[in-house]
Amino acid sequence: MSNLQICCCKSDCPSRKRDSILSGGFSLLELIIVIGISIIIAAIAIPSFLTAYSNLQLRSAASDLSGFMQRARMQAAKQNATYTIGYRSITNVNEAYIDLNNNGQWDVGEPQLTFSSTVSPAAGAPSGVGGTPTAYVLVGDTAGTTYDNATTLGYSPRGLPCAYIPGVCGTPAAGYFVYYLTSKRSGGSTGWAAVVVTRAGRSKVVTWSGTAWQ
Repeated sequence: MSNLQICCCKSDCPSRKRDSILSGGFSLLELIIVIGISIIIAAIAIPSFLTAYSNLQLRSAASDLSGFMQRARMQAAKQNATYTIGYRSITNVNEAYIDLNNNGQWDVGEPQLTFSSTVSPAAGAPSGVGGTPTAYVLVGDTAGTTYDNATTLGYSPRGLPCAYIPGVCGTPAAGYFVYYLTSKRSGGSTGWAAVVVTRAGRSKVVTWSGTAWQ
């Protein structure tokens, strides 16, 4: 006898029942649960992503500034001249420039570096209070003098850094240099990075992790 199954009506066929169940999709409750979980995950992930992106921008800006300082150093040695690093703000965008004639302002033809709109040079070293980091300390340098953004960084004809005052670039410098950058984050907090220049002229970038300079 044949095993062929004949269904009298649609509800009698198991395969049709399965097809009906599979084609039904998500219920409204299931859809609401999935959307709710997605919103929770997004609420957790987006702030972390924005902070990571801001940190990346800040470190990139500090790396660019470090390279810009080394460019000024090499040009000073090559041209047997004294060059300084200056900063200016144009329509809410901050820039660094190599002051070739040391007149304290940017002139046409002088190299310049433009920071992203969220990054700006700090007024000086952080104090460690009010949520700011402690000032960076270069391990191994016992000179006892640290220069920051309040000091104009210059490079002598020998390519050595100096605490420049008009017309004078005395070397070797009495200490090392730390130039701080800040970044405004979407949540209202502030990120910190710095370019450290040793008395020999070498530079490196450090960033504040929230508990230490790294």
